[in-house]
Formats: sequence, structure tokens, C-alpha cells
Amino acid sequence: MFTPQHFSTALFMIVLSTICWGSWANTFKGVGTYRFELFYWDYAVGIFLISLILAFTMGSVHHNASSFLANVRVAGGANIVSALIGGAVFNLANLLLVAGIEMAGLAVAFPVSIGLALVVGVVLSYMLQPKGNPALLAIGVVLAVIAVILDGKAYAALRKPGSSVSRKSLWICAVSGVLMGLWAPFVTRALTAGRPLGPYSTAVFFTLGALVSCFVFNIYLMKKPLAGEPVAASGFFHAAPRVHLLGLAGGFIWGIGTVFNLVAANFTGVAISYAIGQASPMVAALWGVFAWREFLGSGPRAKAYLALMFLFYILAIVTIAGANRAS
Repeated sequence: MFTPQHFSTALFMIVLSTICWGSWANTFKGVGTYRFELFYWDYAVGIFLISLILAFTMGSVHHNASSFLANVRVAGGANIVSALIGGAVFNLANLLLVAGIEMAGLAVAFPVSIGLALVVGVVLSYMLQPKGNPALLAIGVVLAVIAVILDGKAYAALRKPGSSVSRKSLWICAVSGVLMGLWAPFVTRALTAGRPLGPYSTAVFFTLGALVSCFVFNIYLMKKPLAGEPVAASGFFHAAPRVHLLGLAGGFIWGIGTVFNLVAANFTGVAISYAIGQASPMVAALWGVFAWREFLGSGPRAKAYLALMFLFYILAIVTIAGANRAS
């Protein structure tokens, strides 16, 4: 299988994963009024399909003991279960994050959810796999959390005066953040404990866990959504082919980012790879500024928050990358 042999290659793959994680949601913007719960079915299929494709290509380059199928044959069952659980946990976190964004807006959902995910994911992953300089890693995480908060403040500056945020939406964002941080430790265990899975095998079982759990979480949220009216499954079958292709494309983009992040983590450790990967809100903000013109006509306060956000994210990435070199 292909794995990075140098830190520069691993860092390049992590940055690409950040771009993918921050870009996939653009596909949902292209489906108009189509409900996210329906879009999510194609998205979930997409992340599983691309992980399989990459496992049978990049993950099977040399056809030796480390290749995808050979690794699956010898891996411990507990590691496979851990990857599956990690995927299910991510899936629920992602669905709750979208509900939180709909209920509270990006200004609240991003700082609460992604900020918590950063701290929980990095701390627990490092406890399971203490790789990298802990002091620099901690500083980098703090800088990244500050950047997420600044991102939220930038979007808050666009919000209409007098709008309020419910306590329910805050709790949903908080639960999403904790769960979003918890999938990383499950993946860390799958990659490191006993007879470990390789990064490509982990990605396959992780995305399979996400897809299978849709039949529980997504069906429930279609019937009893946290925001909006219940969704009929018939809407999925009546959707235009273009809508389904966009859903698959969104899954492919996120799935490529996930595989690259896990492959890079094989070199850097999950804590470092996950921490840099969670700079994805910066990428999403760039799309918002340049592609979707979300900040067109915004005041100086929003622009100042955006500029500071980019600065703190860059400092966070540099510091976390230094944590690997200083270890």
C-alpha cells in the first residue's frame, strides 16, 4: 500500500484532506430545496464507495502483507469493530451538526461543535497514541479553537439584529462536538491496538459504519427531524439524477479527505493529522467569501474577524506541524 515516507508528503496529504473536508458541503448548495436528510443517503454511499476504490488502488499497490485485503485477513476483530463504531459515531455527529447549523446558524454551530471536537479528538487520540510534542500540539489546538471562535464571530456579524439562539440548539451543537471528537479515538485504536488495521482498511470499515448507521440515525431524523418538517422517503426516488450525482460527489470529496487524513496519520499519529484536518472551517469560509459571496457588503468587523481567523489557523497548522518535528 502507499504510505508517506517523509513528513512533507504526510503534511501535503493532511492539507488536501482539510481542503476536502471544507469543500464537500458545496455540493449540497447545488441541490436547491432538496432536504439534507435525503441528500445524505447518496453522500453516505459516496464516502463508502471512494474508500473502497482507494483501498483497491492506493491501498493495494504492492500486493504484499500490508495491502488492503491481506491486512483485513490478519486484522483483529476488535479493531474492525472499533472502526465501524467510529464511523457510526461520526455519522451521528455530522447529522447533529447539520441540524445545529439549521437551528442556530454557522456563527454558533461551528465554534461550539468544531471547537469541542478539536479538543476532545486530539486529547483522547494523543492519550491512545502519544506521538508528537505535547506542548506544541496543545498550543496548536488552542490556536485552532481561537480560529474557530473567530470564524463564528465573523458569521455572527452577518446575522440580523435581534435573532436569538435556543438552548436546545446549543445542546445539539455541544453533543455534536463531543461525538465529532470521539470518532478519532476509535480510529486510533483500530490503527494501533493488537493486530491493527491499515489506514485504507480503517477507512473502509469506518465509512461502512457510517453508511450502515444511516438506517438507524437518518431514518429516525427523517421521521422526527430536529429542525423542519418530517421527510418522506419518496422524495429520494423522485429526485433528478443531477441531485443524486451531487450527493455522490459530496461523499467522494469527503471520503478522499478522510482516507488521505488516515494515511497521513500512519506517519504523524492521529492527534496531529486530526488537528490539522479540523482546519476545514477555514476552507469553508474561503468558499463562503469567494464562491458564494456570503460576506459581500459586510462591515469591517466581519472582515477583521475573518482576517484574524485565517491568521490563527495558519499559526495553528505551523505549530501542530512543528509538534511532529519536535517529537
